[in-house]
Amino acid sequence: MSKQRELLAFAVLIPCLSILTVSACRQDGRGRVPSEVLEVVTHVGDNIANERYEQIYNESSERWREDVTLEQSNEVFKTLRTKLGKIETRALHSATEQQNASGVLKGHVFILSYQTRFERGEGMETFTLIEENGSWKLARYFVNSTALK
Repeated sequence: MSKQRELLAFAVLIPCLSILTVSACRQDGRGRVPSEVLEVVTHVGDNIANERYEQIYNESSERWREDVTLEQSNEVFKTLRTKLGKIETRALHSATEQQNASGVLKGHVFILSYQTRFERGEGMETFTLIEENGSWKLARYFVNSTALK
């Protein structure tokens, strides 16, 4: 009887561990974010760090350019730089993939949130990327930080 209980416990333990492992991997999103998406975030981050705000605007999605002018876009990045300073570290907090049939962001979308440490505070950065003509483009960028107040 003891041998049967051990086998039963083992049979239950393996699926439970598998479920926990899969759940843990899904929470941070790293295992399911395509490298092309991460490359765009890295590229945008490099442009922010080097204050190439016009390049960010020109390489962003049509959606971005419909929402703001070049001057407005540049002003937002300059304000973030003035209030928060340079980005020191960025760690992926969550990633969400969507396939939207309608709405403002229609199509294939990734929303990546990062816990970010700036020179003068911490905050959450959110990059929203949309697939346009087979490549990923920045559709929205948002920073939430108490240091912005």
